[in-house]
This record gives sequence, C-alpha cells and structure tokens, in this order.
Amino acid sequence: MIAIQNASRMLLIVVLIGCTGAARSQVAATGSVQAYPERPVRIVTAEAGGGNDFQARQIAQGLAAVLGQPVIVDNRAGIIAVETALKASPNGHTLLYYGGAFWIVPLLGKTSYDPEKDFAPIVAAASSSNILAVNPAVAAKSVKDLITLAKAKPGEINYASGPTGNANHLAAELFNYMAGVNIVRIAYKGTAQAINDVIAGHVQIMFNNTAGTVPHIKSGRLRALAVTSLERSPLVPELPTVAASGLPGFQAGSLFGIWAPAGTPTPIITRLNQEIVKILSRPEIKERFLNTGMEAMGSTPRELAVIIKADMARMDKLIKAAGIKAE
Repeated sequence: MIAIQNASRMLLIVVLIGCTGAARSQVAATGSVQAYPERPVRIVTAEAGGGNDFQARQIAQGLAAVLGQPVIVDNRAGIIAVETALKASPNGHTLLYYGGAFWIVPLLGKTSYDPEKDFAPIVAAASSSNILAVNPAVAAKSVKDLITLAKAKPGEINYASGPTGNANHLAAELFNYMAGVNIVRIAYKGTAQAINDVIAGHVQIMFNNTAGTVPHIKSGRLRALAVTSLERSPLVPELPTVAASGLPGFQAGSLFGIWAPAGTPTPIITRLNQEIVKILSRPEIKERFLNTGMEAMGSTPRELAVIIKADMARMDKLIKAAGIKAE
C-alpha cells in the first residue's frame, strides 16, 4: 500500500512539473508575441529595381511606422530569396514577398521547399494582368481573329516570352491549350528583348505585363487585343478580356503575396495581415501601385492560401499537358 501511495505521489509530482513547464512555455510564447517585433523585420524579395522590390519597399515603409521597428528589404537573386526565408526562424522577423515563381517553380521540378507546407500565408498584396498584343502587321484585330489565323496557319505564328515558367510564357501556353492552336514559342532571357523583337516584327505576338506594354500601344508600335484578367482592368479599361473575346474562363496574370516561415505564431500572422491590409488600402499606395501597372489587393491569410492552391492545380494541369519542364 505504501509503495502504491509513493508511486501515486511521484506521478502527481511529474504531472505538476509538466504542467508548470507547459504553462511557462505558454507564458513565454505569449510574451514573445505581445512584444513583437523585438528587433528589425526583414522582407526578403527578388532583385532590386523590379516590381517585387518596389512593392515590398512601399509595404516596408508603412509597416515600420506602425511596428515601431525598422523594416528592411533584403534583395536576393532568383529563387534564393525563397530559400533565404525558408531557413529563417518562424518568429515574424523574416517575411517573404514574392510572385508566381514561388509556387510555379516547384511544379516544374524538384525544389528545396513546398510553398504550402513550408510557409504560412499572410496576405495577397498585388496583382497585374497581361496584355495580349501583336505586331501591327499581324492580320488580327481581335482574339477571335487571332485564333482563326492560328488555326489556318498551325506552327507558323510565333510568340515571344521570357524564361520558362514566367507569367507571359504560361499565359501563351494557356492560350494554346484553351484555343486548340499551335503558336510556337520563341524564348528570351528577359522580356525587354522579347517585346523589342515583337515590335520589330521578328515575332508576331506576346503576352506582356501592362506597364511594359501600354507605352508601345499608345505609340502604335503594338496592337492590343485583350487583357488576360477575368474582368476588365482599370489600367486599360478600354480593352476587352480574353475570356469575353472567345475563350470563356481564360485567366492569366501575376499575383504577389507575403508569407512567413511555417510555424510563425498565429497572433503575429494576424497582426501583420491587419496592418498590411490597412497599408494597401491607402489611396496613395493604390495610386503608386497603379502607376507601375499593379493593382493593390489585400486578403485574409486563408484567402491567399485558397488562391495559391487553386492556381497550382490549374497550372499543374497546363504544365503537364504542354510538357513544360524546367530548363
């Protein structure tokens, strides 16, 4: 009987010690969340000078004012930005600002990360549609005209695109897939040379971002046929959508979001989401984004997760059907 009582006392002591330890851990975690941020916050993104960089800096400036700590933009080349954020501690002091390559590249081949399992979504920050444009010499003044022309001349019409998996590459392949045509890809290292060759007439068509295309449309060097968003874009409201011009359901473009390493405490994710949504809703921020061809967004973490999951499923189907592989 004494042995049983002693064993019971020992079990009770172990349980109490465990509970005390768990309580201390919970208090420590709560205190850490309440004190957030305790030091400068870093937003890792792509190379300096691009759209990612500009948008990240607008958000960083707004966050620094409300968080009471410096918010630094850390530019990294290519997918190195994602890998840098992946290795960071999940405490809200390192965030990732990135576009479609973040979840498209893993569909093209093996990567060191899983965009859904290794990262916690915070907010969908910005989006941009592409413009389907042709050289003025092309005998097509509408999407239906282009489809008719492509079907009459299979394999004879070319499109220009940036690197494999780039937004304009996937938009063109989605067009081929949905329209049942064979417009041949001419790949370039960057979009600047690609669009220059469309203007020169070396290549016939291109899906390109709004900011990089509108000046050439206004000058008459390119003819715009449609935008790739599901609804008309406020950036070019006069243009119809591809979806409403012969390919129902067609949608392609660029989306940019913010993530934290998986395991980042939910209260930190929630606070960052709320503060960033407020920043993106400011009229001056919306205007700055529009001036660079982007539309400021704002979403819940859950909404961003749903968007990415749906886009990955859609693009995975396209990539497999078109036989697209990483280069």
